[in-house]
Amino acid sequence: MFATAQTGLSGLSNYIYNGKAVIGELVNGSYEKVQVHTARDLFSWKNNLLQLTTKGQQEIQRRKELSVTLKFVRNGKNEQKQFRILNDAFHRNPVIAHRGAWKRLATAENSLASLAEAIRLNCAGTEFDVHFTKDDSLVINHDADFKGKAIEEHTFAALANERLANGESLPTLRAYLEAGMQQYGTRLIVEIKPTDKGPERAALRARKTVELIHNLGAQAWVNYISFDYEILLEVKKMDPAAKVQYLSGTKSPDELIRDGITGLDYHYSVFENHEDWIAMAKKNQQVLNVWTVNDEKKIRYFLLHQFPMITTNEPELLFELFKASPSVSQ
Repeated sequence: MFATAQTGLSGLSNYIYNGKAVIGELVNGSYEKVQVHTARDLFSWKNNLLQLTTKGQQEIQRRKELSVTLKFVRNGKNEQKQFRILNDAFHRNPVIAHRGAWKRLATAENSLASLAEAIRLNCAGTEFDVHFTKDDSLVINHDADFKGKAIEEHTFAALANERLANGESLPTLRAYLEAGMQQYGTRLIVEIKPTDKGPERAALRARKTVELIHNLGAQAWVNYISFDYEILLEVKKMDPAAKVQYLSGTKSPDELIRDGITGLDYHYSVFENHEDWIAMAKKNQQVLNVWTVNDEKKIRYFLLHQFPMITTNEPELLFELFKASPSVSQ
């Protein structure tokens, strides 16, 4: 376990409007004297729950998102925080673009262009990888090195001098999130990469990622994934309502749910060897994803097993097969 003991962030249990007036409760602390500070004609605080007024329900459907600031006392201290609430318009398909949609566009993976293409295709989600520079900047890149430079051994300024294959500079997590938050259909799947710099550095990477997402108000868009189990536990400590999925494939769905890990995102071979885990995850109502499925035969296998999320380097092919035989429950 990480040795850190930092107080988590104030947050909501939900940020999505799905036709019901009740949005959710405040989480991660003991709350007193909660009141709606802004948008009082659109929101109310009743029975310890944030709720939309009748006007608020009409407005969120028209405007797609609304913002509200709550004032409260948490753990004995005065706080206020703004939350962005979205009307649920996320795409209902299983297509998760792996590092964005880049192959047929012939652009760089994990680029802003690949993000834009995944959004243009109406993918349900797009996955991208987060690393931490020497000077604590969060950047998007798959490998631990960029253009021959170890990301954790160099400052962002030194790395920014290099270019992706499509001419873009190395994207920051902030730029990636801000671009993704300009739309309401595609979820942003944030993979926090492990580090060999020790547990304290990994914990800091997790905390900085969650803090940025909260500062931008991006909670409604984001799912977190990682191969590092302790990173996911740190994310949940920072934000108990966060949707997190484990990547390594070493734990059963029941083990994950006991630790508060909301989903599993395993290599396809793990599910082929543990088909019972598919039914177990669905019974537990856990988020279910699989990576990285590019072969048509394997795509059909996971469509047949009604996977709600399938991560692929071939989003166009997955769309074709899904539309021809949409066997995933909606």
